[in-house]
Amino acid sequence: MSLYKQEFGQNFDLGFDLKDHPYLIDKSWHNDQCPSFYLKVGEQYYLLWVDYADIEQREEETPRYVIVEAINEGTNEEPEIYAGDGAITFECENYAGLKLFLDSLLSQNQSNQNQFNVWE
Repeated sequence: MSLYKQEFGQNFDLGFDLKDHPYLIDKSWHNDQCPSFYLKVGEQYYLLWVDYADIEQREEETPRYVIVEAINEGTNEEPEIYAGDGAITFECENYAGLKLFLDSLLSQNQSNQNQFNVWE
């Protein structure tokens, strides 16, 4: 069972299938307001918060999907990912917008890797 389901209930709906995003690492914790996932793009970590679809269930007036830059206070082998200064990198209400942003972020990273490979 996924960690977010353990922490927020079997019926929590992310609005997408987590299997479609294998790079998202579940770091949900029941003391948080909603499930969270981290990803690493290049050397930068990001934290994705996925709030309830029902606006009435949200504790704050934020969009459903929020991504902030994050920091790793652990090691590469055992990361401990936390929101940095809380600066919002991206936010939206629907999965279509989130998917576009994630695809763009990941493709920029791939382009950068390819660029470095050309110079090696």
